[in-house]
Amino acid sequence: MALLTTLFAFLYHLPQVYKWLLKPYYVASLFMSIAFLAVRKTPGICDQLNTQREDGNPCDFDWREVEILMFLSAIVMMKNTTTITVEQHLGNIILFSKVANVILFFRLDIRIGLLYLTLCIVFLMTCKPPLYMGPEYIKYFSDKTIDDELDRDPRVTWIVEFFANWSPECQSFASVYADLSLKYNCAGLKFGKVDIGRYGEVSKKYKVSASPLSKQLPSLVLFQGGKEVMRRPQVDKKGRAVSWSFTEENIIREFNLNELYQKSKKLNKSKGDKLMQSQFPPVPEEDEPEQPGTPAEEDVVESKKDK
Repeated sequence: MALLTTLFAFLYHLPQVYKWLLKPYYVASLFMSIAFLAVRKTPGICDQLNTQREDGNPCDFDWREVEILMFLSAIVMMKNTTTITVEQHLGNIILFSKVANVILFFRLDIRIGLLYLTLCIVFLMTCKPPLYMGPEYIKYFSDKTIDDELDRDPRVTWIVEFFANWSPECQSFASVYADLSLKYNCAGLKFGKVDIGRYGEVSKKYKVSASPLSKQLPSLVLFQGGKEVMRRPQVDKKGRAVSWSFTEENIIREFNLNELYQKSKKLNKSKGDKLMQSQFPPVPEEDEPEQPGTPAEEDVVESKKDK
């Protein structure tokens, strides 16, 4: 079932996959992921490699290599059952393919294994996955602006993502968060982001760990009237983050986005009415003209006095 889900997700997003694979990061990652396969199957190179096959054919996988590759496939399928975007699917495949390549190359020849491991470390330090650059309605905060913005208007509800650019989970979540901002952003419901990897004081104040081992990245916090109302993932008494899936459906349900959006539209309307009143002040009412042939009140009073 997990394999079918992964396959259908891949086929559905195939046009986007082609677009991502053309980026330098993914092109280089793809070549590194299939490095052992290319070496083992390339004529002229595979002839010089060691093998444990009974027939002595060095250009085919031996039983141990097949076992390692099958174990890799099982791990990738298990990890992909909890992923929410195609970027995460590709990231898991690339990551575990490189791990399998390291093991296979070391088993084949320790010198080739060391060379491949060095290339992986250099690639990790110099190349980063491309950041999301699509449309969004998100305000980016710094350590000097976040408090002022949250306290500016107590009627405005804020959903703020605490993230770090180096976190793969944050990079994968960027497109999901951007889509939510496009659907639900309005005058009374706004979306913000702050990079706690860059602003350490914000990380301490709002108690979101920016450690590389942290399970709190990304963190979504709901603010109303400048005060925190809820956050995901939750943090237990020992300071450990409770596992939570950052899917669009989970966020809409947990943060009651549909209800918040309906309330925020009322704020939109009230602001619009006030603006119209300020631009077009009400016209003062004029006294109604007297009907012809009808005496005024004073004439009626005088006629009573005469009688």
